[in-house]
Amino acid sequence: MSGAAAVLMLTAACGGGSDTESESTDSSSSDETTEDASSTETATTYTVGDYSAEGSYQTPGGTQSVEVELSLEADGTITAVTVTPQADGGNSEQFQTKFAGGIADEVVGTKIDDLDVSKVSGSSLTSGGFNAAVDEIKAEAAA
Repeated sequence: MSGAAAVLMLTAACGGGSDTESESTDSSSSDETTEDASSTETATTYTVGDYSAEGSYQTPGGTQSVEVELSLEADGTITAVTVTPQADGGNSEQFQTKFAGGIADEVVGTKIDDLDVSKVSGSSLTSGGFNAAVDEIKAEAAA
């Protein structure tokens, strides 16, 4: 339990940088925190669960968005992902549908901190919305 507390303190101290109470608490147990930091390096602990967020992005036709649902393990490993297209039609709908069909193969089994999706199944703009939604999910799951 003290190891988990040290990891939580380390996470709090690294998270915002403006929480002086966590920094002072962290320095009082520096030996224990240093050991945990060297074994876990900069790993963030996440709350296990299912998360969803909507991310938007710009296209030549205007702003589009996608709904992202994913499941996380405590170490940040993605165990499932679903992208639901939100486009009204045209090219955006076509590209979002292709993206949604190929994203699971790209991210399931990957740690959320290692994600940087740029193009899936020929769709490069949809990744902007996906990455924005993942950023929201990371913030929620790490809290």
